[in-house]
Amino acid sequence: MNRPAAGGSLAERGLLTEELVLSRLKRRYRTERIFRGACMAAVGIAAAFLALLFYSVVRQGHTAFTQTHVLLEVYFDPEIIDPAGTRDPEDLARANYNQILRAELTRRFPDATGRQAMRELGGLVSIGAAFELQAMVEADPSLIGRRRELWLPADDDVDMFVKGYLSREGAEGERRLNDQQVAWIDALAADGALERRFNRRLLRNGDSREPELAGIRGAFMGSAYTLAVTLVLAFPLGVAAALYLEEFAPRNRWTDLIEVNINNLAAVPSIVFGLLGLAVFLNFFGLPRSAPLVGGLVLALMTLPRIIIPARAAIQAVPPSIEEAAYGLGASPMQVMFHHVLPLALPGILTGTIIGMAQALGESAPLLMIGMVAFIVDVPSGVFDPATVLPVQIYLWADSPERAFVERTSAAIIVLLVFLVLMNFTAVVLRRRAERRW
Repeated sequence: MNRPAAGGSLAERGLLTEELVLSRLKRRYRTERIFRGACMAAVGIAAAFLALLFYSVVRQGHTAFTQTHVLLEVYFDPEIIDPAGTRDPEDLARANYNQILRAELTRRFPDATGRQAMRELGGLVSIGAAFELQAMVEADPSLIGRRRELWLPADDDVDMFVKGYLSREGAEGERRLNDQQVAWIDALAADGALERRFNRRLLRNGDSREPELAGIRGAFMGSAYTLAVTLVLAFPLGVAAALYLEEFAPRNRWTDLIEVNINNLAAVPSIVFGLLGLAVFLNFFGLPRSAPLVGGLVLALMTLPRIIIPARAAIQAVPPSIEEAAYGLGASPMQVMFHHVLPLALPGILTGTIIGMAQALGESAPLLMIGMVAFIVDVPSGVFDPATVLPVQIYLWADSPERAFVERTSAAIIVLLVFLVLMNFTAVVLRRRAERRW
């Protein structure tokens, strides 16, 4: 006697199974779509924040690449510059070039009478204009006794006013520029004697207390020298250490201890390396303070673990068959390492090195500890000269009260980002040139 199948016929059970499978597939596909959408949303949010960051920096910093200039017909009065007519360089350097500027401004605006009015009128032009006149006369003494039309830098308040950061509205006592100064600025603009030009001083000058004269060249060269010292020290030492630990070192507790310490050093806060540099390189060895040499030594110590770890990973990724084939053909261990393993691991090593160098470029805490926060006017010409770096320069300008330093801070950030992009682009190019496929 046949008993009925439990739960219905085979056909009915097959339909139920098919419906259950389809339901699970639909639920799985729906979950995958939700997960894919969440990932795309996360990427979109990250890209939006990144775009907002770039937009904020560029919006505040692009105006720093232009500077307001005033057109003045300067008369290089020999009675002021060289009354003795000897053309002695010391006399030319001691001349009162501010008096020459005030004479031209007074000739243009004769209504400015009284000491206060003359001070306000002279404040339209940067104090650096007098030094530019001095440099011109020292370079070419034949200018004495002649008239020249010159575009000279305006004061930072005038520059901010022309760029729209300072308003002419409101009570006169609450504004940086009074009504008379605003009227003079309007008169200069109406005569075509006020113009925004490319701010070459931003890229050619060192730091300055006056925003219109401040530049990033000193910090840029300091960063370049510091990174050069870091690369020369950290790259060969890091690669050599990775090769030794991965290929030649015996496996015992000492090598295990070294590996653990290297991994731990990669997570040590950067300011600890600054304290180490202060105690060892400055206090013990007596190296020059605030020098790119010391900064490079400190950053090299900080970058070494970040080079060794990816270099070891890149060496491990080389197929063992390549080493075995080289040994089978009679190659020595050194030939295997330098002719086969290292060239194949070079793309990964370069990528880790560039990432470590990019991180070193953005560091400021360890460099603050060794004195690279000093106010440096002169552009360094070597690794022993006092210098600062771009992150520290940004920190100093961000702490300045003048409104004009806000845009210069953002401009320095733009230059730093461009520097980082170029470094990463170099890493990609070097990686592709050195990359081999097997």
